Amino acid sequence: MTSEADIAARWGVTFSHHDVGAVTLRVASAGSGPLIILVHGFPECWYSWRHQIAALAAAGYQVVAPDVRGYGGSDKPFAVSAYDMQSLTGDMVTLARLLSPDSPSIIVGHDWGAPIAWNSALLYPEVFNAVAGLSVPHVPPGETVAIDLFRQVFTDRGKFFYMVYFQEEGIAEAELEADPERSIRLFYTAIAGDAASGAWPMTKAHGKKLFDDVLDTEMPRLWFSEDDLRYYTALFKQHGFRGPLNRYRNFHRDSEFLQARGLTMIEQPSLYITGERDMVSLMYPSGPVEAMKKYVSHRHTVFTLAECGHWTQQEKPQEVNSLLIDWLSEVAVH
Repeated sequence: MTSEADIAARWGVTFSHHDVGAVTLRVASAGSGPLIILVHGFPECWYSWRHQIAALAAAGYQVVAPDVRGYGGSDKPFAVSAYDMQSLTGDMVTLARLLSPDSPSIIVGHDWGAPIAWNSALLYPEVFNAVAGLSVPHVPPGETVAIDLFRQVFTDRGKFFYMVYFQEEGIAEAELEADPERSIRLFYTAIAGDAASGAWPMTKAHGKKLFDDVLDTEMPRLWFSEDDLRYYTALFKQHGFRGPLNRYRNFHRDSEFLQARGLTMIEQPSLYITGERDMVSLMYPSGPVEAMKKYVSHRHTVFTLAECGHWTQQEKPQEVNSLLIDWLSEVAVH
């Protein structure tokens, strides 16, 4: 297996560990200048930003990509409640204050990392002066908690929905950990922009497993190599999926926490990047861009990447780098 030192050298990063209070985070970093925190999603780690770190550092920024708690080299609390939005935004704001105590920071997230980024900016505007989200838009919790809505729309009608499947502790873990390499391969190939039609079935009966009926496509893809597969597989084989899956088990806790704060509007300059083939867009009847409109200020920019699926910054690294650097040049002060 390729060593962490070799991985660090290849992607131009250094690894460090930072105590942010309840947990210690492993962080990949490069560069100097205004601080940018890159927050990954599920099932990822700092490595999902491998194409962005050096490019942003070269553009004049201090770039840090932590393993979110539960992943990779970061701490992995057992309790479900340790993965609520209050805890995760707390990790990010503490990391920002440690690494940039005298200047505001910028936070960027993908997938579950996007809500972490949006809510970090929402809750701590004095710390984060700009925010970007990839794939998942900023939409505050509504009257019906999202997981209850998913049960009404899918489960109660006999339809499978992955977030509902993730709710019971141990069930999804057993499936994903039985063959981590297959699990990672299916996640990354079946919901990409270049996936075969129907690779990830949109209609499936409740009671089936996550990967039932998912098309097992061949590796490698042009944007996701065998080396990438091996790196992710090794991490999840070693650390498992419980921590990552616990993020999905906090909908009620998150809703109560966020609604109690009464905040909905992102006032800072913001950027949203989505892929035209990202299945996340199907979760919003009017589309993610429209769903987010009333929750962001006029200083908001949107881009849709052609032929891009869910893994935005990995599928289209050059395009994402260009969009981020152009946007940062408008919002960041060197």
